[in-house]
Amino acid sequence: MKKRENRGTLRKLWTYLKPYRVALLILGLCALLCNAGNLLGPMLAGSAIAEAEAGMGQVNFSRVVYYAGWMLGLYVGSNLLSLAVSMGMMRLSRRVAKQLRRDVFDKLSALPVGYFDRNPAGDIISRVSYDVDVVSTSLATDITQMMTSVVTVVGSFIMMCTISLPLTCCMLVTIPISLLYTRYRSRRIRPLYARRSAAYGEMNGFVEEMFSGQKTILAYAYEEEACRRFSRSNRQAADAYNEAEQMGVVMGPTMGFINNLGLALIGLVGALLYAQNIVTLASISSFVLYSRKFSGPINEFANVINEIFSALSAAERVFRFLEEEEETPDAPDAAVLERAEGNVAMEHVRFGYVPERVVLKDLSLRAETGQTVAIVGATGAGKTTIINLLMRFYDVDAGGIYVDGREIRALTRASLRRSYAMVLQDTWVFQGTIFDNIAYGKENASMEEVEAAARAAHIHSYIMSLPQGYQTVLREDGGNISKGQKQLLTIARAMLYDTSMLILDEATSNVDTATERRVQQAMAALMRGKTSFVIAHRLSTIQEADQILVVEQGDVVEQGTHRQLMDKKGKYYQMYASQFE
Repeated sequence: MKKRENRGTLRKLWTYLKPYRVALLILGLCALLCNAGNLLGPMLAGSAIAEAEAGMGQVNFSRVVYYAGWMLGLYVGSNLLSLAVSMGMMRLSRRVAKQLRRDVFDKLSALPVGYFDRNPAGDIISRVSYDVDVVSTSLATDITQMMTSVVTVVGSFIMMCTISLPLTCCMLVTIPISLLYTRYRSRRIRPLYARRSAAYGEMNGFVEEMFSGQKTILAYAYEEEACRRFSRSNRQAADAYNEAEQMGVVMGPTMGFINNLGLALIGLVGALLYAQNIVTLASISSFVLYSRKFSGPINEFANVINEIFSALSAAERVFRFLEEEEETPDAPDAAVLERAEGNVAMEHVRFGYVPERVVLKDLSLRAETGQTVAIVGATGAGKTTIINLLMRFYDVDAGGIYVDGREIRALTRASLRRSYAMVLQDTWVFQGTIFDNIAYGKENASMEEVEAAARAAHIHSYIMSLPQGYQTVLREDGGNISKGQKQLLTIARAMLYDTSMLILDEATSNVDTATERRVQQAMAALMRGKTSFVIAHRLSTIQEADQILVVEQGDVVEQGTHRQLMDKKGKYYQMYASQFE
């Protein structure tokens, strides 16, 4: 099974190398010429020794220098060709890695939201960076070494056969031992490298989690436990690495020992043949040099194979990621939602993130154009799930969701999502200028439009107090501004984004009470004439909503205006009383 997986991985890798097959052919020919020059060296060395042996005290040094000069020239030329091959493979591997990373990143944008809910970010990042780097390094070094090794082994074997068949037979005695040993160790090593890649992915996931929650760790004095947990994860990754490397390290010395046995056998048989004048001293010298060239790549192969298995394991993780199931494609006849009027309905919706746990059981709601619908309820009641379904981050298991009378699965996802502006509790800003962050959702937005949105969100004065104003560059995740200011930026972004529907998920949870009042006024203007879905825990912010839905355990248990629900003295009344008691 594992062999088939490796063959499948190699076939997929070849699809990335195939566009460069001409370059690979040229590099292969250069490797052939490089090794041909190296293979002629021992023959020239034998000729030089033959000249010295024939002179018997009257050595023709000019002929010896002649052969030595040719050896030097061939080795210099071969090394230059070898350098060119290495540089060529390095450039080729960088291009393959670039394409792999592009495909992985494109895949990220095509995956459903559920994939990111199920998999840690660190493991995904590990596949984009570490695993692709391992594949790239292997392409740059191991393939070159494999190409040259094949030529060297075949060429050396042919040259040894031409020098002495008896000595070649001595050399061949150790080859089956080497092959059997390599095959045995390879079977043991292959799963260890797969385990190592997985362990590194898990460790990266843990590190990413700790970085994102650093302030919480410090606030709860959890540093020692976090360090202990990291130590366990780090130890598991280190153990997986050491186990794979220890298994691999043994191969090199063992192969060297087997090859040295062959060399000792050659020395013994060669001495006997020389004593009987069957071979000359020059032939033995050349044969020994060729035998070293023959056994050297086999010995190196034992080391290279470890890196190849590591690269195959990394490539397998990357290709497995690229084969993950993407979002369900839009229906072939899916319509584009040009400009939504804002009539939204959910009818008898049933949904669960996993089949065995239903979150929404039989939920129905209706929002007319321009209405503000507030959704309240305890944590885990299903409020955010409703938003996920409205945006079609997930598809319903049963029932239907309609926009302007059309089921959203009959609309393209892109046009549906463009019809909503969102402000979430978890703010997101990217590394770039404040202007770029506010204008994120509107192409070719002018400075006047961005400033107007910032003023409406009550953050213009703060922005102007910064040295570069709207050209101030935010660090990654907005680390150089407060959380409340980040939330105001996302509110300004939503105000600039001209849509007919809004989703506000605890949109003012990170601003102070005074600012919240001003922002609520601005948002009231923003929401005028637009269908708005508001998730709120602070019930004071939704009293003017056209209808309020109280969600409990996946069902709407109460529905009405603030005054109607207060008069009923039901669940909403209890929630309101608990906040303002």
